[in-house]
Amino acid sequence: MTAPTLIFGWGNPSRGDDALGPLLVDRIAALGLPGIECLTDFQLQVEHALDLENRSRILFIDASLDASAPFAVTVLEAARDTSFTTHAMTPEAVMHVYVGLHDEAPPPCTLLAIRGERFELGEEISPAAASHLDAALAWIRHWLEVS
Repeated sequence: MTAPTLIFGWGNPSRGDDALGPLLVDRIAALGLPGIECLTDFQLQVEHALDLENRSRILFIDASLDASAPFAVTVLEAARDTSFTTHAMTPEAVMHVYVGLHDEAPPPCTLLAIRGERFELGEEISPAAASHLDAALAWIRHWLEVS
């Protein structure tokens, strides 16, 4: 049976703060909360549109150089963009694939973009990003309770 809530984080654990998405998803998974499926990957791909099926909501989590600290939250809409033909897609493009497969809007999707600073290969997570990760976990716990 498919869990109604999907929490999907992506990033490269070998690239410093780029690991924020998978790290946060691992923390959520460790809570063992019912009705939640946690998924991580290095990047979003067209096949991930299938992971949106039979959900009531999806939370995408990624590291960002552009988000304000500690994080930014955005409600997403399906959209075809230039990432549609690449191996690394945006959440909006994944949602657009879902629309193409099902001829209906995907479940409500939200992006949690956590502010990162260092993304070089072999870097450790930065102290600022570790703090942002803690703040993001607190926000998710609230989001899970009220949504």
